[in-house]
Amino acid sequence: MPWRQVTPMSEKKEFISLAEREDANISRLCRYFQVSRKTAYKWMGRFHREGEAGLKDRSRRPRRSPGQSPPVLEAAVLRLREEHPAWGGRKIRARLQHLGWAVVPAASTITVILRRHGLIDPEEAAKHKAWQRFEAKAPNDLWQMDFKGHFAADQGRCHPLTVLDDHSRFALGLEACGDERRDTVRERLIAIFRRYGLPRKMLMDNGPPWGTEGQADYSVLTVWLLRLGVKVGHSGPYHPQTLGKDERFHRTLEAELLQYCRGLELGVCQQRFEVWRQTYNLERPHEALGLAPPVSRYRESPRSFPETLPPIEYGPGDVVRRVYGCGRISFHNRLFRISKAFRGEPVALRPTLNDGVWEVFFGPHRIARIDEREAEDHD
Repeated sequence: MPWRQVTPMSEKKEFISLAEREDANISRLCRYFQVSRKTAYKWMGRFHREGEAGLKDRSRRPRRSPGQSPPVLEAAVLRLREEHPAWGGRKIRARLQHLGWAVVPAASTITVILRRHGLIDPEEAAKHKAWQRFEAKAPNDLWQMDFKGHFAADQGRCHPLTVLDDHSRFALGLEACGDERRDTVRERLIAIFRRYGLPRKMLMDNGPPWGTEGQADYSVLTVWLLRLGVKVGHSGPYHPQTLGKDERFHRTLEAELLQYCRGLELGVCQQRFEVWRQTYNLERPHEALGLAPPVSRYRESPRSFPETLPPIEYGPGDVVRRVYGCGRISFHNRLFRISKAFRGEPVALRPTLNDGVWEVFFGPHRIARIDEREAEDHD
């Protein structure tokens, strides 16, 4: 797909991080990452024997540093801060522990080191406060998706598309798009679905291309998601807080990455996006996860992306109607509005306990309710 350039090293690191989980399904990961089981076990064997050095020619991260002197430790703190300017004391401390340092100072001590070197703005630090939010129970139960505005690229503008797993905060997609059109989003989502599988539900706002501005209506894109068996939810109109985790992710993205990508070609932006995404997922300690990286709570979905969709089938008791181009169906010689997004698709009507009231289904998804007393007459 356009601009998606992933280095072999980042591929291997992500594969190993997911494969190391106790409940990992190696066969499924091999299928998603498009590698053989032989190659996968070769990577895992080298990683177990040599650590990251087994995945590349060199490793600049120490596995263990017993008895390090304070100057060396302080230099390590400053080096991590230089690599990740938005990280504070707690994240740097957690990363040092993960890298195998035997003695790691308290987060407050690391903060003092940063402040002593003029690397912390007291006013900016006061803005960062933890928020309490709803959290999905398991990985892939809910993904959040949104565009992070747009900025000037070398030619045109870059529209960063973000897809985030609600439970683990794992960044499934960070895409440098040249526009926010339906086909662009669909193309990027297909690549993400092939890599990680399908979620149970996706949450997005009400704007194009996944909704109608200001309304939680269906679009061609969300109908496609329903067709894949993915439930669709929308944030409340003018209430972006519903997408809280993705909004918080966007602030981190701006602070750590986007401000350094302005004016670059889309291809270069995508390369930087992918490097940062790997760091965010595999290394960056996350406050809401007890300072563990998102990969520690993520696993790939068992629901693979279907390259060919089977036909929609309904039960013998269902009343099946096809949606006209105007977004309506004909029932009992009268018209009922469904949505233009379903034009040409078959839907099923099922009676409710209320006389004259029917529920409308698209596959397994209930998409509308119609009342025969509120029908439109045929012209």
